[in-house]
Amino acid sequence: MSTDHSTSRRGFLKASTAAAGAALAAGSSLAYVHAAGSDVLRVGLVGCGGRGTGAAVQALKADPHVKLVAMADAFEDRIAASLAAIQKRDEIAAKIDVPPERRFAGFDGYKNLLASGVDVVLLCTPPHFRPAHLRAAVDAGVHIFAEKPVAVDAPGVRAALQACEDAKKKGLAVVSGLCLRSSYGFREMVKRIHDGALGEIHTLQANDYRGPIWVRKREPGWTDMHWQMRNWYYFTWLSGDFNVEQHVHFLDVCAWIMKDTYPAKAVGMGGRVVRTGPEFGNIYDHHAVVYEYANGTKLYSNTRQMPGCHTDMSAHAVGSRGRAQFVERRGGLAIVAGGKRWVYEGPENDIYQTEHDEMFASIRRGQPINNGQYMANSTLLAIMGRMATYTGQQITWDMARHSKEDLSPKAYAWGPAPEPTIAVPGITKFR
Repeated sequence: MSTDHSTSRRGFLKASTAAAGAALAAGSSLAYVHAAGSDVLRVGLVGCGGRGTGAAVQALKADPHVKLVAMADAFEDRIAASLAAIQKRDEIAAKIDVPPERRFAGFDGYKNLLASGVDVVLLCTPPHFRPAHLRAAVDAGVHIFAEKPVAVDAPGVRAALQACEDAKKKGLAVVSGLCLRSSYGFREMVKRIHDGALGEIHTLQANDYRGPIWVRKREPGWTDMHWQMRNWYYFTWLSGDFNVEQHVHFLDVCAWIMKDTYPAKAVGMGGRVVRTGPEFGNIYDHHAVVYEYANGTKLYSNTRQMPGCHTDMSAHAVGSRGRAQFVERRGGLAIVAGGKRWVYEGPENDIYQTEHDEMFASIRRGQPINNGQYMANSTLLAIMGRMATYTGQQITWDMARHSKEDLSPKAYAWGPAPEPTIAVPGITKFR
């Protein structure tokens, strides 16, 4: 692509975004076709782990006229490994154009990537970085896919919400990695519940019982920051703890069932029983939280990561007329009401692919999807549960929303890192 063509094309895309934003501000019902049907959308990947690599593949498969043109990660070897994995996919190999000068390593790599001329960015780093990356992407005027969760603390949630509101004003897409909302079966189930299949909901349950996942032990020569970044899942400042990083999926399903309303308060308990070594940082290995809505509806949230134990990843809803279960397997989506059992038997889909298909389609038709509100609030729902388990106190939604606890490190550099202090219920204070 020549410099002149690239420059003129970039100007066209910026003008398209501005026009879409102006149309939205004016309340126009006209669908503005962004980037035309055959114009190439340039994609950048920030965060080159397994999920980021998968997201890049899905983005390249989502639209016939896209190219992966830039990649960024804190570590050079992660960029190289991710690029090599993507290049092995024959069906998308021709859509990859990431020369060395557009591979950006280090904490500021995302800034260089956003300045390199991308139109769409995939934000797939550890969750701590999501609010800053969202803000930078919105300021750069690019469309966004944001993996879940979108923050690890309340200040981050507030920043993410503001960035997503600004994206809406600019006519930019913000698509969430809360992928269960992209399941055709889950969508049909929630539609039936919203249409009254269960009557008035009074009880919800979100389960995430699973075994252990990867852990990376410290290597000689690593600074504290190197180790924590490599082993990010086990440090609350980076992951939010696993009830935020992973269990957010089924908590979000429960919020979706409740029409994106959120509980008034929560109490809970949790701790470390199996994952007690230093390689497991400072996160817990189990959490149990009871959330309560203003009308008395209760959400029972249970999550555990231990070897040799029963597994169950599901959501359940019970109402005045019946009950429903959400399980990710054929026949696992069912509603029992009025003495009759209904089971979803419709088409199945790759939920990860669908979220990208729908994002790029929305960009093309000039009606960009913006999931900002629920992806931020469901993140806060999970953080609220962690606040309850870490402190042992009752936490209200307003307390969580206005919390001043900022888990950010003093500096982003390859040296010291936040001390991995383990929370002790009854002693750890709410902030």
